[in-house]
Amino acid sequence: MQRYREIAVAFSRNGFGYIVKELGLDQLFSLPKRVMINKEQEKSQKTLGERLRLISEELGPTFIKMGQMASMRPDVIPKDVIRELELLQDQLSPFPYSEVEAMVEKELGASVEELFQSFNPEPIGVASIGQVHEAVLHSGEKVAVKIQRPNIKKQILTDLEILHELADQATHRVNRLKKFQLKNIVEEFEKAILNELDFVNEGRNADIMAKQFKENKHLIVPKIYWDYTSKKVLTMELIEGVKLNDIQELDERGYDKEVLAERFSRAILYQIFKEGFFHADPHMGNLLALPGEKLALLDFGMVGRLSSDMQTHFASLMIAMVRQKPESIIKAIRKMGVVPEDVNEHELRGDIEQFMIKYYDVPLSEVSLGESVTDLFSIAHEHDIHIPTDLTLVGKALLTIEGVIEPLHPNLSVMEVAEPLGRELIHDRYHPKNIAENIFDQLDDYGDILHDMPELVQELSSIMKKRKLPIEISIPAADSFFTKLDRVSNRISFSIVLLSFSLIMVGLIIGSALGRQTSVLWNIPAIEIGFVIAVLMFAWMMYSIFKSGRF
Repeated sequence: MQRYREIAVAFSRNGFGYIVKELGLDQLFSLPKRVMINKEQEKSQKTLGERLRLISEELGPTFIKMGQMASMRPDVIPKDVIRELELLQDQLSPFPYSEVEAMVEKELGASVEELFQSFNPEPIGVASIGQVHEAVLHSGEKVAVKIQRPNIKKQILTDLEILHELADQATHRVNRLKKFQLKNIVEEFEKAILNELDFVNEGRNADIMAKQFKENKHLIVPKIYWDYTSKKVLTMELIEGVKLNDIQELDERGYDKEVLAERFSRAILYQIFKEGFFHADPHMGNLLALPGEKLALLDFGMVGRLSSDMQTHFASLMIAMVRQKPESIIKAIRKMGVVPEDVNEHELRGDIEQFMIKYYDVPLSEVSLGESVTDLFSIAHEHDIHIPTDLTLVGKALLTIEGVIEPLHPNLSVMEVAEPLGRELIHDRYHPKNIAENIFDQLDDYGDILHDMPELVQELSSIMKKRKLPIEISIPAADSFFTKLDRVSNRISFSIVLLSFSLIMVGLIIGSALGRQTSVLWNIPAIEIGFVIAVLMFAWMMYSIFKSGRF
């Protein structure tokens, strides 16, 4: 409850007091009056992006991570907000060295002195989830040791539980927020941050990328020392170099910036189009320049994965954009996303054609691949077409690549680098040899189907001979239709019974009024008996109708 209150105060202090009220949080806590300022005054003081950034920094690791991940969704979040979220900094001081020693001993089963020849007590990097220390193994190898912040997982789990509840409340109480599918966003974020809390995953990601670039002499991935690694401690090779955003240092050391830009862009695009496993956050802080224009990739907590089909669909989308073919673009989007049945085809086509006008007659070298892809994903989002998260990571990675290479090599076009890779991917996918291999791989599945076919045919034949072939027909609103039909038929039945009762009684009365001839029949109380029978029939019918509840 204390954390709930902190979140409510942070939202109110940064201009979102009206959301706190709409969610009913102001009824749960006695919030300071000074933070409940007028909504219009709040808006005039800071931009939306600034206020979201300040909230994230004030609330700590979970919200900082959420803001950083939100900045990777340009298909959903406005560009001015993304620019602010990209400035998010971890406003956390390093935790004490005594806690570092305790964490290492708990996770690795030995003291720092036993495991390392030397260990720098001062961190060389501090982040929201952990901090990095420089150390030397007894073998003499220099390493970087990443230690997870104590109790960070407990705090994150508490925040995630609150975020789930807030998303649920927002969906039910605030109509304008329903279209954002907040519950799905929180679930995706939860999966990503919990995955990042497990340092073993980051180590595996580094190993996979090291294998990808095994033959590439110009790109380096630090080695993981698994004997010194656990879920909360990650030990990797220490690589020292110049960050790519330090242009002055690059110039002083004589690095060829254009070569660095080309090698970097080709490396990430190779991962996307060839491997389907790529670094999802390749910003300048995660890149080091080394002598000989070599590059080192760092920080593998966030990666993207594309299936072979998704790689092909994305390549098809890119080529369709180059050729400016709206039909092919729509076809590729359909294959990549989950398209709702009620999508307005005419409006979707119109939006894409309007999008194409932006790039009409523009040289390929001047087209921003990252911007065009995210613009298309934004159009898809407007039409409620769900684009998988890993594909949105591709769009963000492309934007990041363009941001990295622009100061290094302004004339380099990512589109020109990516287009031949995309064509090669499609050519390889549909090469007769690869098609034959795919068919061969599926023969096992086909074999199982053929093996079961005689039994299935025999069972179907037996059912048809007995004329008991089950057919299920689904008619929308059928239950409602048949209920109304029952009510109509019951009312008709009621009317008929009532009419019959009336006719019987009228007939009996008229018969009794006529002159009676002596007859045995007149000794029988016919009117009384008829009346009783008619009443019983009427009562039975009424009971049946009212019992069904469909009068």
